[in-house]
Amino acid sequence: MKNIEDINRESVKRIVAKKKIPEFFAGDTLKVGVRIAEGKRERIQYFEGVCIAKKNRDINSSFTVRKISFGEGVERTFALYSPIIGSIKVIRSGKVKRAKLYYLRDRKGKSARIAEKIKKRIGIDVAEPIVENQVEKETISKAAAKEEQPKKEDLQKNKDVEQKKKLKKEEIKTEKK
Repeated sequence: MKNIEDINRESVKRIVAKKKIPEFFAGDTLKVGVRIAEGKRERIQYFEGVCIAKKNRDINSSFTVRKISFGEGVERTFALYSPIIGSIKVIRSGKVKRAKLYYLRDRKGKSARIAEKIKKRIGIDVAEPIVENQVEKETISKAAAKEEQPKKEDLQKNKDVEQKKKLKKEEIKTEKK
């Protein structure tokens, strides 16, 4: 005889195998695609806001997203594994020290802002095992070389900016004469 927790864990595994759910926390800005049925047709409407709470309870997991719509705060709680949710995309990660951000309800404007968490990137992928030290040195040197080389688009933009500055200086000189 199966326990209820075992059944819930199995159903969560089944859902996660079908649907891609990103890892997110309170403070992150999310874009949640919600399926809306209008008669026979179905469409996806996006709800974008800050995740102020997340509950991890197997199949009963949920999260709350808050946004400001026309000057009014709107909160919506979603069941994480619900079929209503079409997609979840993390727009930016917030740097917060709390698990529940209910204090944002009382705040408006600049005081309701959350600092962005900057994730560090390294040159090699940690998930792949490295066979030899030589391979490791080559991957690090390739990654460093890519970072050092400026992109062609950036070089072109810099040239355009310099040319515009020169033209402005010449125009100013001709106007003064």
